[in-house]
Amino acid sequence: MVNYRYLGNSGFKISEITYGNWVTHASQVGDEAAIATVHKALDLGITTFDTADAYANTAAEVVLAKALQGQQRENLEIFTKVYWPIGKKGPNDTGLSRKHIMDGIHGSLRRLEVDYVDLYQAHRYDYETPLEETMQAFADIVRQGKALYIGVSEWTAEQLRDGAALAKELGFQLVSNQPQYSALWRVIEAKVIPTSQELGISQIVWSPMAQGVLTGKYLPGQPVPDGSRATDEKSGANFIKRFLRDEVLDAVQKLKPIADEAGITVPQLSLAWVLHNPNIAAALVGASRPEQLEDTVKASDITLDDATYAAVNEALRGVAVTDPQETYSVSPATRVG
Repeated sequence: MVNYRYLGNSGFKISEITYGNWVTHASQVGDEAAIATVHKALDLGITTFDTADAYANTAAEVVLAKALQGQQRENLEIFTKVYWPIGKKGPNDTGLSRKHIMDGIHGSLRRLEVDYVDLYQAHRYDYETPLEETMQAFADIVRQGKALYIGVSEWTAEQLRDGAALAKELGFQLVSNQPQYSALWRVIEAKVIPTSQELGISQIVWSPMAQGVLTGKYLPGQPVPDGSRATDEKSGANFIKRFLRDEVLDAVQKLKPIADEAGITVPQLSLAWVLHNPNIAAALVGASRPEQLEDTVKASDITLDDATYAAVNEALRGVAVTDPQETYSVSPATRVG
């Protein structure tokens, strides 16, 4: 069974294991496999689905719509995002200007075949558009009923504070932030999480298993497994490289006896570690095959005790990234998680 958590300081509940289709739909897997995986997610109790207009240059939204055909809309929570350029990538086809946001929401609603999205997210912070303009556009979208809630992705603590203040003035609230977070990537713990707790903002975290490294399938000194994300040059290969160092992989292998002691798998341990933090509303998981979800969704029913949580931290001490100043190892063009 997949449990639910409130999103921010709102009455809106989402499944704490949320299905995301960043590098899978219309990219890593074909439509038939993508649709089968979404159907499996539904069968397992996942009702929350996260996508973005930039994923596969709009095609991921289209595939998700196909996969959700026939489902009762009121029983689903559908998220999408705006910021990155899509389509012909013209001069106004990027960022968080009023024009791009309005074009973005209309395009996403058309592709997703819905009248509204539950959560509309700023996919990054726009340094070139006045924040007032961005937040006014989001306020108008909420009033028009095209999005029920507004969130952001990868905003700093200071940006969250400024955005939340403007949202309050305009009569709505920021309910979520979508950052990268895992036992190996903990940069939000220093500032973003404490600020979010103060402001009533939850985290919906992406890459909770560090692009698959925290499953334990990548072994130190060994070639990466055939068909894994590390071999897919079109999607995850560049991103995962930062974790494919022997000292990291050696540390990850220490998680197996911890998981065995708890009677769970290493992927379940990694997801349960993320969900141990009360500011995390959901962990985003993807899958290229339906059966991959059967193991991971069980993490929703696992509550780690403090000793197990501490054991994970100790195993990864020295290799987990905790510095908020740490930058990504990939170019901006590929940072669309």
